[in-house]
Amino acid sequence: MKGNILIVEDEVRLARYLELELTYEGYSTEKCTNGRDGLEMSLNGDFDLILLDIMLPHLNGMEVLRRLREKKDTPVIFLTARDDTFDKVSGLDLGADDYVTKPFEIDELLARIRGLLKRRARSNSSSNRFDDHLSINGLSIDIDRHVVTYKDEVVELTKKEFDLLKYFVENIGRVLSREMILEHVWGFDYYGDTNIVDVYVRYIRSKIDDRFGVKFIFTVRGVGYVLKDEK
Repeated sequence: MKGNILIVEDEVRLARYLELELTYEGYSTEKCTNGRDGLEMSLNGDFDLILLDIMLPHLNGMEVLRRLREKKDTPVIFLTARDDTFDKVSGLDLGADDYVTKPFEIDELLARIRGLLKRRARSNSSSNRFDDHLSINGLSIDIDRHVVTYKDEVVELTKKEFDLLKYFVENIGRVLSREMILEHVWGFDYYGDTNIVDVYVRYIRSKIDDRFGVKFIFTVRGVGYVLKDEK
């Protein structure tokens, strides 16, 4: 089997369709139709990826994800009829790895699942080769604990902000385009405005650069951003 996927979807026909398609592709699946059961199965099961609807009975998908992220970092792809930027940002802030708006093409969803699982495998492999701490000019990132400090002062970041900062620090001195950042941090081919990268860079700058009077992330006009080892 390629992986074990949990489907949390209250539309019975869609859930069954996803189950059949994923099984045909070589994945093992389990499914449920409400958020309460989805949370319990997510916490107690051993899943490689979770397909999670937002509008669920008993407990909505956002709350399921929030509680899940307190315990586990299982990759999550939101499936939802909503196409609102606020919902996308909220879901990503809570720790979602991808976001697919209904109706969607099954081939696109399958491609995103494959890509996410491959990146997850590479990330797990890399974590065995590199130190679990990254540091630059007073800024320290504890990868295992997801803790960021600047000169021993804790910096509170969301999961997506943490992932973005980690990606910058791993690529010190390298100019990163918005497309590169989207691919590596958001974990999928983003079809839309790359302005979301600018928004999250501003978040990080407000929490580190502005707060401590330093400058880490520099704008490269017309290209993207670069993190430099200088104040």
